[in-house]
Parts: sequence; C-alpha cells; structure tokens
Amino acid sequence: MKILALETSGEFCSVALWLDGRCLQRHQLAPASHTLHLLPACEALLAEAGMPSSALDGLAFGSGPGAFTGVRVAASAAQGIALAHDLPVLPLSSLAALAHGGWRATGHAGQLPILDARRQEVYWGGYDVQHGQARLVLAEQATPIAALMQAAGASWALVGRGVELLTHEDLAHLQPAAVAPAEFAFPQACDVAELAAPLLQRGAGLAPEAALPVYLRNAL
Repeated sequence: MKILALETSGEFCSVALWLDGRCLQRHQLAPASHTLHLLPACEALLAEAGMPSSALDGLAFGSGPGAFTGVRVAASAAQGIALAHDLPVLPLSSLAALAHGGWRATGHAGQLPILDARRQEVYWGGYDVQHGQARLVLAEQATPIAALMQAAGASWALVGRGVELLTHEDLAHLQPAAVAPAEFAFPQACDVAELAAPLLQRGAGLAPEAALPVYLRNAL
C-alpha cells in the first residue's frame, strides 16, 4: 500500500508517505500556518520518493479532535487530492494516532492520549494498542480534567500535550505506567499512516466527500 497521510490537528504540520511498511515523514511546528506548509510538504515528500500522487492507493488524515481550523485543513487537502485521482480516503482519530505514538515511545499497551481542548477542558480517550493497532476502550470525549480523573482510573501510559495540564495530585491519582516524552506530544502522520494501512487494504476507505472531521464538540 502507498498512502499519503496528513495530520494537522495540533500545532504541528505532519505529512507522511507510507510505502509498503516504510514511512517517510515531514513534521514541523507550524501554529496557525498549516495552509502554507501542508501541500508543499506533500509535494516534497512525493518528489523525495520519486512518485506522482496518481500512484497512491489512498489517503488518510487525522480527523480530530483538535484545533477546528487545523482539522479542516487536513480533511480538505485529503479530499482534494483524492478527488483529483479517484482515490479512497480514511479519516482516522487524532487521539488514536497519538496513542499509537505513545505505544511506540513507551511500549505500553494501555495508552491514555490527552490533548488540550482549551476552555479548561481536555480531549481524551483510552486505547489498547497491540501489534501496531489501536482499539478504543474508553470513549473519546472533551471534559474538564476532573471528569477525566473520575473516569480513567490508574496505570495508563500518558501521552499528549494535555499531560502538561495535570497537577501532581492528578498524576498521583492516575499512577501512570509511563509518560511519553515531549517529542510525542502531538499526533504524527506516520502513526496515522500505520493505523490506516491495514484498514485501507481491507477496503475501508471512503469516497472523498464522505471523509469528514470529528470535533467532539461544536465550535463557538
């Protein structure tokens, strides 16, 4: 499978090219400027691999939750490229991608990805990551940190920028099995690509117009 994956739900603009198990990635800090960097990064990555976008088997993108504008940028770019070449598109949870990155970083199966949702809330969910795939075991939601403390329980590996919002008391309550390092604080496109590859292989891709973002809550 040859897959172009996009992830712009946070402050990083991340693009990956999945080539039958090998992943090339461009990942740069680009707050509020994803539209300037995303398509040039895609073109540069395809040029590096020496292949046209028409040779792709499909596209995948981080569908959120995350910054409303960032999530829309990735969705729109994936839809546009897919429409131009009649390719399937797979929206994939940005929290699932973050959990997969946490698994790569820590080796722990139980991953609790946490992202800052602003307004004194966090986006989070619980994932069981086994053999490179992420299974949702605690529903993704946007809640105050206090609600996360009540619902999550202990002994997860923690990953994501939202971990920085936890107090010492919060961490004592969660008793994390591990905490992923800072370089895994945001979802990365290679994790989107690796999770998407077996699903696209099985025909789970959608028509471009049906591949939509997920916000968890409405923008105000």
